[in-house]
Amino acid sequence: MFKTYLIIALSFISFVVVASEIEIPHLLQRGNAEAGADLVATCAACHGAAGQSINSDWPNLAGQNQRYLVDQLKYYQQSQRESPLMGAVIPYLKTLSDKQLLDIAAFYNSQPLIIGRAKNNQELLALGESLYRAGDLKRGIPACTACHSVNGAGNDQAGFPGVAGQQRNYLITTLKEYRDLQRDAGDYALVMQAVSQNLKDKDIEALANYMHGVYQQ
Repeated sequence: MFKTYLIIALSFISFVVVASEIEIPHLLQRGNAEAGADLVATCAACHGAAGQSINSDWPNLAGQNQRYLVDQLKYYQQSQRESPLMGAVIPYLKTLSDKQLLDIAAFYNSQPLIIGRAKNNQELLALGESLYRAGDLKRGIPACTACHSVNGAGNDQAGFPGVAGQQRNYLITTLKEYRDLQRDAGDYALVMQAVSQNLKDKDIEALANYMHGVYQQ
């Protein structure tokens, strides 16, 4: 029993150490949403004119924080992150300056946040809420609220993404990619890889359902 708790304690310490080593800027850069509106025509086919995706496999961008969006756009631009969905627009991204990427992020950040509707399955909702809010100490799973906040808003300054209202299938795919070490772009990927290692498929489904339905009051 002592050995089990020691392993769990060490896993949490590793999570804290990795997170603490990531540099958080003192001043948050802000883009120009109006300028960004002129740069997103290529993005609209998949993410919608206002960042509201029509396909559950594709992420909503509306209301997402600017630092997270800029980081991900740069990962794609610099070929650090790959996705079949984004493959067609990477040549376009490579023509854009850092300022233009920030303006695109500002445009999406300025759009109304999506409010999703979770599946009305009490067992699934209970598991999702429990894991999201409290984690599972026995299995070495930390609470999602530590980075993504109680209401799923994320953290603008740190660049932790908002998850409230995010597309369910996209969340499932993303968590599995982190768990399977397939998504590894950026320092934060190390944190997500660590916290998702002990998630079962049912846990991921429950978390995705809960996050899709959680909203900011």
